[in-house]
Amino acid sequence: MAHRFPPIAPQCPHLLHGADYNPDQWPPEVWAEDLRLMTLCGANIMSVGIFAWARLEPREGEYDFEWLDRVLDGLAAQGAVACLATPSGARPAWLSQYYPEVLRVGPNRVRNLHGSRHNHCYTSPLYRQKVQAINRALATRYAQHPALAIWHLSNEYGGECHCEKCQAAFREWLQVRYGSLGALNAAWWTSFWAHTYTDWAQIESPAPHGETSVHGLNLDWKRFVTDQTLDFMRTEMAPLREITPDKLITTNFMGTYPGLNYWALAGDLDVVSWDSYPQWHGPGSDVDRGCSVSMVHDIYRALKHGRPWMLMESTPSVTNWQEVGKLKRPGMHLLSSLQAVAHGADTVQYFQWRKSRGSSEKLHGAVVDHVGTEETRVFGDVAQVGAALSQLDRIVGSSYQPEVALIYDWENEWALRDAQGPRREKGYGGAVLDAYRPFWAAGIGVDVIDSMRDFGRYKLLIAPMLYMLRPGVAQRLRDFVAAGGTLITGYQSGIVNETDLCFLGGWPGDGLRALLGVWNEEIDALYDGETQRVLARGGHGLEGTYEARELCALIHAEGAEVVATYASDFYAGQPAVTRNAYGQGTAWYVAPRLDRRFHSDLAAHLATELNLDRALPTPLPDGVTAQIREADGERYIFLLNFAPDPRQVTLGPGYRELLMGVPAGEVLTLEGYGVAVVMRQGGD
Repeated sequence: MAHRFPPIAPQCPHLLHGADYNPDQWPPEVWAEDLRLMTLCGANIMSVGIFAWARLEPREGEYDFEWLDRVLDGLAAQGAVACLATPSGARPAWLSQYYPEVLRVGPNRVRNLHGSRHNHCYTSPLYRQKVQAINRALATRYAQHPALAIWHLSNEYGGECHCEKCQAAFREWLQVRYGSLGALNAAWWTSFWAHTYTDWAQIESPAPHGETSVHGLNLDWKRFVTDQTLDFMRTEMAPLREITPDKLITTNFMGTYPGLNYWALAGDLDVVSWDSYPQWHGPGSDVDRGCSVSMVHDIYRALKHGRPWMLMESTPSVTNWQEVGKLKRPGMHLLSSLQAVAHGADTVQYFQWRKSRGSSEKLHGAVVDHVGTEETRVFGDVAQVGAALSQLDRIVGSSYQPEVALIYDWENEWALRDAQGPRREKGYGGAVLDAYRPFWAAGIGVDVIDSMRDFGRYKLLIAPMLYMLRPGVAQRLRDFVAAGGTLITGYQSGIVNETDLCFLGGWPGDGLRALLGVWNEEIDALYDGETQRVLARGGHGLEGTYEARELCALIHAEGAEVVATYASDFYAGQPAVTRNAYGQGTAWYVAPRLDRRFHSDLAAHLATELNLDRALPTPLPDGVTAQIREADGERYIFLLNFAPDPRQVTLGPGYRELLMGVPAGEVLTLEGYGVAVVMRQGGD
């Protein structure tokens, strides 16, 4: 049974419900109406001050906190709390005017003008000094304020700077990493195209008019950007930790944003949060979209080892920056909000509270529309979420520890994106989602983890397209299987090391060839729409013919049992799926990218063989998932229907529905886009 964590806001020990609140954009006479509307929709947290630097420090060294005092006092008076932001995400114009060094330089080596946001050099000592000064002022003023619940660092860290200060910092970072130019040249294989470096000063970050073909350089630049962002984040944190050591700190991540390795940043945060903007009712089905969003939610639960996370931003209606701003259909707002809670969120928050009158987000969804009243459909949807969350106090701090782990590795994806073959479109995210979906559809929880995480507590570990093996990963995979674990990996795995050098001696490299009992001699790339057939030999839950697409590894069994073979093209009869006994465990190798039926059949077999924990013992109808949270001997099961029409779920006797507070019945009907939360009545 999972541990119960403390509430994010001890002074408000409920599931938190709120939005980005920008009172600095509005006259004070609007603020009282905002507080009234917050009460109506059950909002109890507001993220405040995210882009308010120009209002907080209108002139250098002159602070104006009076307006923020009034806002925080108003929240506290009605029992709400603040997620108080540091304003570094968008600096005031005077700062850019007086100190142009704070502005970023692009990959083309041209310095940006003032504008947009996150247009700052994270290496600049001057910018760091100015950020620390205002953060210290905020922490000093509000350390004891009853509304302060949690600090919100900046907003959506991202981007990179290529100025001379960053170039110098990058060279210093490389010297620490490699120690000598000889070691760097060997790691990057710079003898290719005569790119050998003979002086540290010759090394530049990747540039469109310069170096882009040294993949080790590209990888290390991305690692440096993550490390430099982390160092800047620690600079932001320092005065907050010093002055308010009892307050939690978060920053909002952006799903699987490729610019930063979030695993590297998460360790310094007390709570992680992310901004979720799925394109509901768009291309593809809402069931597919629901599955992909759930997978990302499971990354955020795993980032802090199961600690509840924050849904910092979502839209209550439309997203203005998407190609098509589709309205959420009735039921979808409650469903998608409780989906986050089902996967470990203790907050549901929106961008934004009141719709802006001007600039680029004036048509983005908001709780309070331009009409300014509660008389809108969207406000009613938000109030419905607030009412639902108010019934779920017992969920606060609960978590779940799945028995299945799925590797999604940011650095591996960086390397795959750079690899020029065997297909330009690598499909890494799709391959991970293929492996995730059958467990999601069966109500079996999954942690989505980094390859550097501990594997020991899981029964089943899945590592799709683990192209790059970072130091120690192969050994830990061998240890996991030898100790009794089950591993699934396959095509495009074990190809390169951490600096993108191919393993010699046969793929999969770094000792995985013995673990898997196969040698991957070649990889055939298929055109879009082209398929190959794979025939199961029978056994292990696999039966009949499956369809392969995109990539087909041509392998030789070296001790592994052949479970399925190719049935078409010149490699007909060669192994396609193998299973190898290793120590006390088993290692599977799936040579081609196979269809959903294959993944479903294999997952069902392994769920039975490994006796994997599932939310319900009965099958779930198509489009429905069941997710678990638990603590203190109670298990809460979220039933989520992403289909637009009703579905019936067989529960069996003894369940109570928490949103309605009534017995659930042995068969529960979920309306289209419907949601229910149930628990055994014995847990009351």
